[in-house]
Amino acid sequence: MSWPDLTIGCECGGSDGTSGLAGNPVVGRFYDWMVDRGGICLFEEVVEMIGLRTILSQRAANDTAQHQLEAAYGKAERYCRSVRQYSVSPGNFAGGLTTIEEKSLGAIAKSGSRPIQGVVRVAQRPAHPGLWLMDSVPDENFMQFGYTNPNDTEGIMDLISGGSQIVLFVTGRGSVIGSPIAPLIKITGNERTFRSMSGDIDFNAGTVLAGARTLDEAALDLADLVARTATGEPTKPERLGHREYFITYKHQSTPSLEQGCRA
Repeated sequence: MSWPDLTIGCECGGSDGTSGLAGNPVVGRFYDWMVDRGGICLFEEVVEMIGLRTILSQRAANDTAQHQLEAAYGKAERYCRSVRQYSVSPGNFAGGLTTIEEKSLGAIAKSGSRPIQGVVRVAQRPAHPGLWLMDSVPDENFMQFGYTNPNDTEGIMDLISGGSQIVLFVTGRGSVIGSPIAPLIKITGNERTFRSMSGDIDFNAGTVLAGARTLDEAALDLADLVARTATGEPTKPERLGHREYFITYKHQSTPSLEQGCRA
């Protein structure tokens, strides 16, 4: 196998100020490196992109992708209003984030800078290599108060359903989860979190904030860890026996991608 044979997903949870400054940007720089080598990179959490409509639209690879991105964003915004909840928590505030827009800017950093090829839905695999956004938001007719915004374990399962053989999970404040299906590589931009959870977190991106490594150096170190994981080296959550999972309940119909975009 080589890099073009891999599909990598990324989720973030328990975010703090370091997530958008180090944890997610290191993944984003690795995603750029991965896409340039012909791999597939998936990211999701559209509800954590509220306020970034223009940024998403400008990163579309073509007109079709732009239409898909704008449709996914619009649906996510309507969803948040419908359930009266935006994807920002007291823990995020305690970690230094102040608004959903600020959290969104940090969350999208994990996607890197390459053009977004389009939008896929839960359990749909990307059509070709490149960077793709997964829409995991319920469709319009399923929106109702009482449905929470996506949680971390569900998001991981969504990414696996889209073909991710390895999932990167960025956490600033710490989140003790794993996966029973695909290896989970846990990353933090918070050195204090890494020290206190060193048995559970695989990668310390906080060295970038400390000035010990550049983003490019950290991204190459992460690529090396991904390669070792792909060849069978267990991640720390695997060694600890973490097998948490969540059966997806964010209902979506199953039209073609083009029909979904028109909707």
